[in-house]
Amino acid sequence: MRRFSSVLTVIALLAATGAPAQAETRVVPESKAQLQLSFAPIVKRAAPAVVNVYASRTLRAQGMSPMFDDPVFKRFFGDNPFGMPRDRVESSLGSGVIVDPSGLIVTNHHVIKDATEVKVALADKREFEAEIVLKDERTDLAVIRIKERGAFPFAQLGDSDALEVGDVVLAIGNPFGVGQTVTQGIVSALARTQVGVADFRFFIQTDAAINPGNSGGALVDINGKLVGVPSAIYSRSGGSIGIGFAIPVSMVKFIVEQARNGGVVRRPWLGATLQTVTPDVAESLGLKRPQGALVTGVVAGGPAARAGLKVGDLVLTIDGIDVDDPDAFGYRFSTKPLGGVTRLDVQRGSATRPIEVPLMSAPETTPRDERKIDGYSPFGGATVLNLSPAVIEELHVNLSGEGVVVKEVVPGSPANRVGFQKGDVVLEVNGQKVDTTRTLARIAQSDPGIWRLAVQRDGQVIRMAFR
Repeated sequence: MRRFSSVLTVIALLAATGAPAQAETRVVPESKAQLQLSFAPIVKRAAPAVVNVYASRTLRAQGMSPMFDDPVFKRFFGDNPFGMPRDRVESSLGSGVIVDPSGLIVTNHHVIKDATEVKVALADKREFEAEIVLKDERTDLAVIRIKERGAFPFAQLGDSDALEVGDVVLAIGNPFGVGQTVTQGIVSALARTQVGVADFRFFIQTDAAINPGNSGGALVDINGKLVGVPSAIYSRSGGSIGIGFAIPVSMVKFIVEQARNGGVVRRPWLGATLQTVTPDVAESLGLKRPQGALVTGVVAGGPAARAGLKVGDLVLTIDGIDVDDPDAFGYRFSTKPLGGVTRLDVQRGSATRPIEVPLMSAPETTPRDERKIDGYSPFGGATVLNLSPAVIEELHVNLSGEGVVVKEVVPGSPANRVGFQKGDVVLEVNGQKVDTTRTLARIAQSDPGIWRLAVQRDGQVIRMAFR
């Protein structure tokens, strides 16, 4: 406080002696108290690294044949001789943060999803084409790179684990496309896990105004360092009401490292399923409050099984950090580098013991044999994969030993109309077990009149019938 008082004294003397007024704003804050003067030095440090991201994709009109793109055809018949519906271009706007002087940029996956062209605009109005290096839907993060070589301004990465509720943060992005905008707030909460916008749910909550277009931008601390990437808001109107969520920079660091090492995300695999501890379960385990993650399934031969983890064990900590629920554990575990081990403190009965789990990726024990099912069966328009630990981990499927899993569904297709979803596991069709994608493709070509299916979704088996 004495230093802050002395700063005010200097400002008062400058004003009294007729010194230029602009000298009052050139003080760089060196403590939290001095931030009462201005956030401008922080913005000047961080804002140049925040970019606008323009993504576009071309949607092919239904019924358009690739023949219409042939140059010889266009030469004789023109671009659209039969009045067919034309292709249309959809655009999305978001933000990004340069995290490397070479032009490596982090943004949200949903900003550049399905994009065929990506451009970025820097704070100094320069525009560049960018290429997609990595997309990770599970974290809602993506990495793109500016195609042109150069030395670009970049953000220093901070420590999201050092944040505390009440800390001042700034959000920088391009809300509603109005241009780069800075908003200020505090950290409202940490480790928010009940926000369903990604598989790894562990968000920083802030009341700094975040609006559409801020996605993929920067959440910075009072040192101007990146601590999070704004990704979602809670809103009934579409605008900010003071409840925004950002992905912690610890996850950003993991994804950036994966981008630098080939652009393929390789996460450690636990080989076990975990369940939230309810008040009733906590009471039965002798806990004072609900905490930890309860082991409900273990894959034979997986890392958890090798480490000695058993059904009924309660995971309390990972590398000394408390675990409140399965989402918190999944976030911490997924950011560990492959190789080595991670230590879990596990309660079994009345005793607590340490367990070291090897950090290894999930194996693809069965080739995935990806196939897109065509035709008018209930599976038409679905892309399916054979199950393996790698596919189960990739698609976040509940443990299952057999069946064929749905990877994606084409909107408006027969599979979409009957209600198939990503992650559904097809177990049986008309009493016949579905063990491979080849089997399902063959069954889909038949015409039984009535289709009777057994499908596993979120661990529950659903039986349905269609004509």
